[in-house]
Amino acid sequence: MESSAIVIKDNSANPGPLGLLAFGLTTVLLNLHNAGFYEMNSMILAMGIFYGGLAQIVAGILEAKKNNTFGLTAFVSYGFFWLTLVALILLPKWNLAAAPSTEGMVAYLIMWGIFTGLLFFGTLRINKALQFVFATLTILFFLLAIGDATGNSGIKTFTGYEGIICGGSAIYTGVATLLNEVYGKTVLPVGAVPKK
Repeated sequence: MESSAIVIKDNSANPGPLGLLAFGLTTVLLNLHNAGFYEMNSMILAMGIFYGGLAQIVAGILEAKKNNTFGLTAFVSYGFFWLTLVALILLPKWNLAAAPSTEGMVAYLIMWGIFTGLLFFGTLRINKALQFVFATLTILFFLLAIGDATGNSGIKTFTGYEGIICGGSAIYTGVATLLNEVYGKTVLPVGAVPKK
């Protein structure tokens, strides 16, 4: 008896643009606050929970269906980063936990910086646009840690502007990926890396 293989074609949509846009928009809005344009407010917290948080987690789960381990790890991790960041702000206000110490926040930011730096090496096999996103995000986490450790308002403001660049690069990468797919050609370049 002959055995036949059944090939199942994946026709699901690319979740990458959703994850990148969720990360990028939320990052820009938080860093406009860090740069001093407005106070910490419910808009930032809501974006952190629902778009930066939950939308990225959804995108990461969809990346798993596409067998994209990098996308799964990045989007789910940064989705939960946003949820933990909101929790660090809200739990003390709700008297559910003590506010983190300066040393605790510095450790938190450094660990996220190390994690992001390690993921950056994965982007070296993907494209230049993602390399820029992850490089600027790595720098952002370490600048945030330095700003918290020193309490220097100038560093914190500078960090806000660097974060706007980081978030903007993620928005660009998400939109470029989306438009390039929709039009079936390079509308916005992402600097694809040749596969070896």
